[in-house]
Amino acid sequence: MQTSTVTPAARGALAALSLATLLPALGASIANIGVPAIAASLQAPFKQVQWVVLAYLLAVTALSVNAGRLGDRLGRRRLLLAGIALFAVASLLCALATSLPLLVAARIVQGAGAAVMLALAMAMAAGAVSRQRAGSAMGLLGSMSALGTTLGPALGGLLLARYGWPSLFLVNLPLAALALLLAWRYLPEDRQAPSVQPAHLALRIESALAAGLLASALVSTVMMTTLVVGPFYLARGLQLGSTTSGLVLALGPLAAALCGVPAGRLVDRHGAQRMLKAGLLCAVLACLALALLPASLSVAAYALPLVLLTAGYALFQAANNTAMMMGVAAGRRGSVAGAMSLSRNLGLVAGASVMAGLFALAAGGDVTTAPGEAVARGMHAAFAVAAVVLLAALAIARRGGQPHKMTLP
Repeated sequence: MQTSTVTPAARGALAALSLATLLPALGASIANIGVPAIAASLQAPFKQVQWVVLAYLLAVTALSVNAGRLGDRLGRRRLLLAGIALFAVASLLCALATSLPLLVAARIVQGAGAAVMLALAMAMAAGAVSRQRAGSAMGLLGSMSALGTTLGPALGGLLLARYGWPSLFLVNLPLAALALLLAWRYLPEDRQAPSVQPAHLALRIESALAAGLLASALVSTVMMTTLVVGPFYLARGLQLGSTTSGLVLALGPLAAALCGVPAGRLVDRHGAQRMLKAGLLCAVLACLALALLPASLSVAAYALPLVLLTAGYALFQAANNTAMMMGVAAGRRGSVAGAMSLSRNLGLVAGASVMAGLFALAAGGDVTTAPGEAVARGMHAAFAVAAVVLLAALAIARRGGQPHKMTLP
């Protein structure tokens, strides 16, 4: 597409790619709420049932890069169609599983389909619109991912109460069918795109990609910190009930869902590098506010920086994704998108392990039994370190240059 106008075909393609982004996020978030019911139904210990969640995440993490490379070599459209179909079939197998090993095996297959969708949806979105609207496309996919994360617990709770745990997987079938239909109808046929580049350009691109991927991993580490620290601080530090805590925690994904598209438009208007820095600065200020937050303040004093942090993340993500996708030749976008998915997942793992350990250490040990003052102290320490991590991401991103402005052969 040579103009900045979005054609009906492009809208249909973006709708298909949006669903292909929503489904993996929904598949990850909706299963968590069903773990206790699955344990009771299949008569399995809780520690073993946790593999229903872990198997999916590990499959996505392990296969994302290879899925992107396969798309570049074999054709993204046909592989994306196969990934959506695989995800749907695996979802049905999950619902029909009569034992925990069968369910875990089906979740691995489902994660393989999700890895394909995550890697190729972003790569194909970059080519579905003009360069002038690339940021909007990236922002839309970011909103859909956040929407899937937000929708999972709420929709899962309703389905679980009425239809039982198999419905948590059956709900994917109509969405996958719609995604498959739209992708078949609107995504363009695969075309071989040459990706040969002069050596000096290739070196600059690899340096810029490395910076973008590392920055993405660091920012994802901080975002996972909010999910690790938040429940304990709200419950023990502010003495909130589970319902109120859940509503406060939902503000983050909700803010990301609402900010994704506006963030993408800002990227289109003001440039990826400028908005990338603005997003990171917003996130740094939010983490500093949380690190210095007096324990005596109300829940609003925690919620407002949380929303600012998530909005900054949405702006960073739209800008960083746009810079990396538009900074490489079309024939390499699948591989790069797979690497981006891997970097985010590694950041989430680091947040769940390293930052969680730091939080517990600063709180004096077991945060499930620590007094409110100790949990607040741990929260302050975790977000102080998070601010430093984000400053490091900002420094790395600034040194990475501006790959989206380069003209590639």
